Amino acid sequence: MAAETTTAGAGRPLELAEVERISILGTESIVCGFHLTDYIWNDVFCNLTAASTYVLITDTNLARLYVDKYRESFAAVWAHVNPDRKAPRLLVHVLPPGETSKSRATKSAIEDWMLGEKCTRDTMVLALGGGVIGDLVGYVAATFMRGVAFVQIPTSLLAMVDSSIGGKTAVDTPAGKNLIGAFWQPKRIFMDMAVLSTLPAREFSNGMAEVVKTAAIWSSDEFDVLEASAEEVRAAVLEGQSGGSGASGLTVASRSAAQTQLLRVIAASARVKAYVVTHDERESGMRGLLNFGHTIGHAIEAVLSPQVLHGECVAVGCVLEAEVARRMGHLSEVGVARLTRCLRAYGLPTAMDDAMLVRLVGEKRLAELRPKRLLDIMALDKKTVGAQKRIVVLKRLGATLEMNPTSVSDALIEEVISAGVLVKPVPEQTTEQAAAAVVVLPPGSKSISNRALLLAALGNGECRIRNLLHSDDTQVMLGALQAMGGCTFSWEDDGDTLVVVGGGGQLHMPPHELFLGNAGTAARFLATTANLIDAKDGSTVLTGNARMKQRPTGPLVDALRANGCTIDYCERTGSLPLRVHHDGRGLPGGRIQLAASVSSQYVSSILLCAPYAREPVVLELVGGKVISQPYIDMTIAMMAQFGCRVERVAENTYAVPTGAYVNPAEYMVESDASSATYPLAFAAITGTECTVPNIGSASLQGDARFAVDVLRPMGCTVEQTAT
Repeated sequence: MAAETTTAGAGRPLELAEVERISILGTESIVCGFHLTDYIWNDVFCNLTAASTYVLITDTNLARLYVDKYRESFAAVWAHVNPDRKAPRLLVHVLPPGETSKSRATKSAIEDWMLGEKCTRDTMVLALGGGVIGDLVGYVAATFMRGVAFVQIPTSLLAMVDSSIGGKTAVDTPAGKNLIGAFWQPKRIFMDMAVLSTLPAREFSNGMAEVVKTAAIWSSDEFDVLEASAEEVRAAVLEGQSGGSGASGLTVASRSAAQTQLLRVIAASARVKAYVVTHDERESGMRGLLNFGHTIGHAIEAVLSPQVLHGECVAVGCVLEAEVARRMGHLSEVGVARLTRCLRAYGLPTAMDDAMLVRLVGEKRLAELRPKRLLDIMALDKKTVGAQKRIVVLKRLGATLEMNPTSVSDALIEEVISAGVLVKPVPEQTTEQAAAAVVVLPPGSKSISNRALLLAALGNGECRIRNLLHSDDTQVMLGALQAMGGCTFSWEDDGDTLVVVGGGGQLHMPPHELFLGNAGTAARFLATTANLIDAKDGSTVLTGNARMKQRPTGPLVDALRANGCTIDYCERTGSLPLRVHHDGRGLPGGRIQLAASVSSQYVSSILLCAPYAREPVVLELVGGKVISQPYIDMTIAMMAQFGCRVERVAENTYAVPTGAYVNPAEYMVESDASSATYPLAFAAITGTECTVPNIGSASLQGDARFAVDVLRPMGCTVEQTAT
């Protein structure tokens, strides 16, 4: 694009934003705020070394949105700052968008254009764009005239929290990403968060991969916030600019709660990277920590780019590298599960065969992610020393094993990234080996976990839940209960303990639809729970993915409607989405009838919420034999543990008094009895002694008697205590 010179214009009042500054390499050169255009030029003209020419480089997508604004502001600010001096030149160069522009050919073309425009060594180059523009333009600045001043103006969340900070500049080559470049620190990094209002949802997720990654290596507290606040952070980024004036957020006083949250999240992540870069600018040690998820993630990206974005590849890499840490004995299974769940909550893929990746590139392309090919690509990774591959190893969420990447064998990496593992018979064991006792702790029961979460959230007081299952279902339940504002959650013991402060059933209308994915248990429990919301008007929508919209909820909705609740089907009759209307009456209570032959989850849904009905509930199961009675018994037993005693007044009739649950100080979720059957069966086959704690004869689960009722009659020696 031809150069254009902008001259001074008539003065207008400048809009100089209130900003937050972050120090890096001894200078407060990272600037965060909203609507920064005037502030940027004012800071550049007043506080940086003067230039004869300012070169603004961007792409065609951003040029349509921002170039005219930057030209006008350039002239207006110069007229205010230097009214008696001729303005310097402002040249604008526009590139095609996308990763293909990040090449040696594009770099040469920019340099030839700048030379043709007679740019000299006192030129300042400004990169307005995402990571591609920032990396490419930074490399131009590093080499043009042996180095000219450079300013980053990142416009994507990913660039704000990652690529714009630290001075790494580069272009891609056929051999891999970022293999030719230089370290060249920008004089300023201006993070104008107002531009994120135009960010597509997928680009939001792309950036959040780096935010979650940073918290995972550095701050357990920040990880807890991200884990608990996915919907709030999403709303802050994607909706934070809506509903306000054109200058909303320019000053601290004018910022909405969402804008304040957005600034906090981005600034927290930027501070970590700034600290690490300050202590290791050239990536000789600590800075390598920022590459958590990138050793494997970059290899995946080399195969699947450009259809799969950088953050999406890094998210998969984070989970796989966390699994490497688990297999090395450093990170707990809970840690891997929490990280996986957190990334999924931000709309990111977490496995190489993730349905999202299948949709983006197809199964044939995914088949190219062969272990040998990925390992060959990793051999060129910048962290590799000789033939030794290096990975950032977590010891827990928020801390790494070492303050730099750790050497990891090819064999272990291959094991983790392989689609399957060949299991071979063990060689004949010695008597001592065969006699060695094995202790296996299966994950917590999903059925008990979901019930415990709802009970503790509805209860009064604080409850520490241990051995909670970390799964999509429990994450959905946690997110929905938080959205309804009836309780607070926090984590202790590196995620092994969930601390719930119950709200005594005081639920509020959520600010958005409750998206429940394919979590069937959560959907059925929450269909009744939503009727407890304390609101005199409005409604709450419960929805899910395509599979969830096929699963039945009709019998439960029919029973609730018959009891006086107002519930509409938004799409297909009998399934989600549901719209629960609020009129201040809550759950009426009294006699409720439900077909005996339907899912026990419908029965449990009504039982769990019944104490908060306006009148005591008498739940009658009619029309045949009750199915899954053990799960109904489980619900009733757990309600008793939280202070509500259900009376079975007839064979299929239950009386539930009104009142509030009282949370026990601690609640231990039983290990999943179905999962326990596998190690117990292996022990029976191999003659090994195996102990499975936390599943005793007093268990709430029907499968808890597997060893006694099945293995003992087969000749095994079985001892089962109460706990």
